[in-house]
Amino acid sequence: MTEATERFFASLSARAPAVLRGLAHGTLQIDLGTGNQTEHWLVRMRPGAVEVNRNRGPADAIWYSSAELFDRLIAGEAQAIAAVLRNESTFSGNVVLFLSFRRFFPDPPGTRDPREVARRAAGRLG
Repeated sequence: MTEATERFFASLSARAPAVLRGLAHGTLQIDLGTGNQTEHWLVRMRPGAVEVNRNRGPADAIWYSSAELFDRLIAGEAQAIAAVLRNESTFSGNVVLFLSFRRFFPDPPGTRDPREVARRAAGRLG
Protein backbone atom coordinates (compact mmCIF):
# COMPACT_ATOMS: atom_id res chain seq x y z
CA MET A 1 0.00 0.00 0.00
CA THR A 2 1.28 3.43 -0.82
CA GLU A 3 1.96 6.14 1.71
CA ALA A 4 -0.56 8.37 -0.08
CA THR A 5 -3.28 5.75 0.49
CA GLU A 6 -2.38 5.45 4.16
CA ARG A 7 -2.54 9.26 4.57
CA PHE A 8 -5.85 9.41 2.69
CA PHE A 9 -7.55 6.92 4.99
CA ALA A 10 -5.99 8.52 8.08
CA SER A 11 -7.48 11.90 7.05
CA LEU A 12 -11.07 10.71 6.64
CA SER A 13 -12.27 11.14 10.22
CA ALA A 14 -11.08 14.75 10.37
CA ARG A 15 -12.66 15.54 6.99
CA ALA A 16 -15.97 13.72 7.61
CA PRO A 17 -17.90 16.63 9.20
CA ALA A 18 -17.44 18.72 6.04
CA VAL A 19 -17.97 15.87 3.58
CA LEU A 20 -20.67 13.60 5.05
CA ARG A 21 -23.76 15.66 5.65
CA GLY A 22 -26.46 13.56 4.02
CA LEU A 23 -27.78 10.06 3.82
CA ALA A 24 -24.55 8.12 4.33
CA HIS A 25 -25.08 5.59 7.06
CA GLY A 26 -23.46 2.19 6.81
CA THR A 27 -20.26 0.30 6.19
CA LEU A 28 -18.24 0.29 2.97
CA GLN A 29 -15.52 -2.31 2.49
CA ILE A 30 -12.84 -1.12 0.09
CA ASP A 31 -10.65 -3.82 -1.43
CA LEU A 32 -7.48 -2.57 -3.13
CA GLY A 33 -5.67 -5.06 -5.30
CA THR A 34 -2.04 -5.25 -6.35
CA GLY A 35 -1.16 -8.32 -8.38
CA ASN A 36 -2.59 -11.27 -6.45
CA GLN A 37 -2.69 -9.44 -3.09
CA THR A 38 -5.70 -7.52 -1.74
CA GLU A 39 -5.66 -4.94 1.06
CA HIS A 40 -8.93 -4.32 2.91
CA TRP A 41 -10.26 -1.12 4.43
CA LEU A 42 -13.54 -1.00 6.32
CA VAL A 43 -15.12 2.45 6.42
CA ARG A 44 -18.09 2.99 8.73
CA MET A 45 -19.93 6.14 7.75
CA ARG A 46 -22.68 8.16 9.35
CA PRO A 47 -23.53 11.84 8.87
CA GLY A 48 -20.49 13.84 9.95
CA ALA A 49 -18.37 10.89 11.10
CA VAL A 50 -16.18 8.08 9.78
CA GLU A 51 -14.40 5.17 11.45
CA VAL A 52 -11.70 3.36 9.46
CA ASN A 53 -9.95 0.06 10.13
CA ARG A 54 -8.14 -2.63 8.17
CA ASN A 55 -10.65 -5.45 8.70
CA ARG A 56 -13.01 -7.18 6.31
CA GLY A 57 -16.84 -6.96 6.50
CA PRO A 58 -19.57 -7.36 7.34
CA ALA A 59 -20.34 -4.47 5.05
CA ASP A 60 -23.37 -2.87 3.42
CA ALA A 61 -21.34 -2.36 0.24
CA ILE A 62 -18.06 -3.55 -1.27
CA TRP A 63 -15.93 -1.62 -3.73
CA TYR A 64 -12.96 -3.21 -5.48
CA SER A 65 -10.26 -1.12 -7.16
CA SER A 66 -6.69 -1.65 -8.15
CA ALA A 67 -4.26 0.12 -5.83
CA GLU A 68 -2.91 2.02 -8.85
CA LEU A 69 -6.36 3.36 -9.76
CA PHE A 70 -7.03 4.29 -6.13
CA ASP A 71 -3.81 6.33 -6.07
CA ARG A 72 -5.03 8.17 -9.17
CA LEU A 73 -8.40 8.79 -7.47
CA ILE A 74 -6.82 10.30 -4.35
CA ALA A 75 -4.63 12.50 -6.56
CA GLY A 76 -7.65 13.83 -8.49
CA GLU A 77 -6.42 12.20 -11.70
CA ALA A 78 -9.40 9.85 -12.10
CA GLN A 79 -13.09 9.83 -11.21
CA ALA A 80 -14.68 7.00 -9.19
CA ILE A 81 -18.00 6.82 -11.04
CA ALA A 82 -16.28 6.88 -14.43
CA ALA A 83 -13.98 4.06 -13.27
CA VAL A 84 -16.97 1.91 -12.29
CA LEU A 85 -18.78 2.69 -15.56
CA ARG A 86 -15.65 1.74 -17.54
CA ASN A 87 -15.42 -1.47 -15.49
CA GLU A 88 -12.00 -0.45 -14.13
CA SER A 89 -13.39 -1.07 -10.63
CA THR A 90 -16.46 -2.86 -9.32
CA PHE A 91 -19.08 -2.03 -6.77
CA SER A 92 -21.93 -3.94 -5.12
CA GLY A 93 -24.34 -3.06 -2.36
CA ASN A 94 -25.73 0.23 -1.06
CA VAL A 95 -24.90 2.76 -3.77
CA VAL A 96 -25.46 5.72 -1.41
CA LEU A 97 -22.32 4.70 0.49
CA PHE A 98 -20.24 4.70 -2.70
CA LEU A 99 -21.63 8.05 -3.83
CA SER A 100 -20.98 9.54 -0.40
CA PHE A 101 -17.45 8.14 -0.14
CA ARG A 102 -16.40 9.50 -3.54
CA ARG A 103 -16.85 13.01 -2.14
CA PHE A 104 -13.62 12.46 -0.18
CA PHE A 105 -11.66 12.39 -3.45
CA PRO A 106 -10.32 15.71 -4.73
CA ASP A 107 -11.53 17.31 -7.93
CA PRO A 108 -9.25 16.99 -10.95
CA PRO A 109 -6.53 19.66 -11.12
CA GLY A 110 -7.83 22.86 -12.71
CA THR A 111 -11.48 22.10 -11.97
CA ARG A 112 -13.56 25.12 -11.05
CA ASP A 113 -16.99 25.32 -9.51
CA PRO A 114 -19.38 26.34 -12.33
CA ARG A 115 -21.25 28.64 -9.94
CA GLU A 116 -18.07 30.63 -9.29
CA VAL A 117 -17.35 30.85 -13.03
CA ALA A 118 -20.88 32.18 -13.59
CA ARG A 119 -20.50 34.76 -10.78
CA ARG A 120 -17.28 36.06 -12.30
CA ALA A 121 -18.84 36.27 -15.76
CA ALA A 122 -21.85 38.13 -14.34
CA GLY A 123 -19.52 40.55 -12.56
CA ARG A 124 -17.75 41.39 -15.83
CA LEU A 125 -21.06 42.00 -17.60
CA GLY A 126 -22.54 44.22 -14.93
